[in-house]
Amino acid sequence: MPATRLMPTDEAADLIELTREICRKDLAPKVDDAERARTFPEETFRTLGRAGLLSLPYPEEFGGADQPYEVYLQVVEEIASAWMSVAVGVSVHGLTAYPVATFGTREQQEALLPAMLSGDQLGAYCLSEPLAGSDIASMTTRATRTDEGWSLKGTKAWISHAGHADYYTTFARTSDDGGKGLSTFIVPGDAAGLTFAEPERKMGLHCDPVAQVMFDGVPVDGARLIGREGDGMKMALSALDAGRLGIAAAATGLAQAALDAAADYATERQQFGRRIADFQGLAFLIADMEAAVTSARATYLHAARLKDAGRGFGKEAAVAKLVATDAAMKVTTDAVQVLGGAGYTEDFPLERYMREAKVTQIFEGTNQIQRLVISRQLLAR
Repeated sequence: MPATRLMPTDEAADLIELTREICRKDLAPKVDDAERARTFPEETFRTLGRAGLLSLPYPEEFGGADQPYEVYLQVVEEIASAWMSVAVGVSVHGLTAYPVATFGTREQQEALLPAMLSGDQLGAYCLSEPLAGSDIASMTTRATRTDEGWSLKGTKAWISHAGHADYYTTFARTSDDGGKGLSTFIVPGDAAGLTFAEPERKMGLHCDPVAQVMFDGVPVDGARLIGREGDGMKMALSALDAGRLGIAAAATGLAQAALDAAADYATERQQFGRRIADFQGLAFLIADMEAAVTSARATYLHAARLKDAGRGFGKEAAVAKLVATDAAMKVTTDAVQVLGGAGYTEDFPLERYMREAKVTQIFEGTNQIQRLVISRQLLAR
């Protein structure tokens, strides 16, 4: 059944209903065939963009909807309950606009944000590298000054929307001063020297193509350096706090979908002349799944409300990402167990949910990194 929600305004409640309608009519009928075929859901993103669902937390004057983060995240959760690959893409796209919206000059915001938030463009977030994942400060992609602006050279790894994005929010080294030597650029998707490797052959999220992005002397106009030179590390870490909440919400939606499928099956499947839902051992398992999903939702909403209030939320974002993604892994695994042998087949979506859940414990900072963030903040004296 749909998640019980207490929305802050009537407008927010209407957005949830709109999202559910789009998920029911446009996403749910396509997801199974598309995931098997590994097709990029370009038209689905356009549908969401036309509905205004790709730009909810950003200023209305630039094409956003000025919605609180708690509303935006619940929309992401609803999308994830229908199609996880698309929900991850929505979260990534939101992340790509964050540096411009938060750190860009007024001129940069006026020049770049309307297209980013229009729904006609899709972004990619180029932070990780083959030898620089959690250790952002060790990245080697370099931006060198030229007469026209900058030239970027290097390789980024694990980039969603690689080869499909209209722009690439890219972090590159502009000096050798460790983490203080990184800067942020918005690279057009059709820039000369920008190429892409073959997509990674992943175990899940098959409609979220992930690949290496290669910069071979890619020219970037000087006006596309966002904020000040050397502020890239600050921007990346700030954006990741928000991005972790997007993944937490998506993981919660995935877990909700698994719970719903398991509960439906348990009330229909009979053994020994009774519904399997009537056996206490299985009923308690489903109750634990509900508790995990509800707890995950509560943690990301708490962090989002802190963010909306202008208060620090980094630790709470790490908690939400940790709790929600661990819950998604457990709930999807338990849902497969509820269906027994049927859960292990492609006749039901549970096996896909289980495969998709695993990566949520890895991207946007592994859950080991989340524990590091949480413990450091708690134990700093």
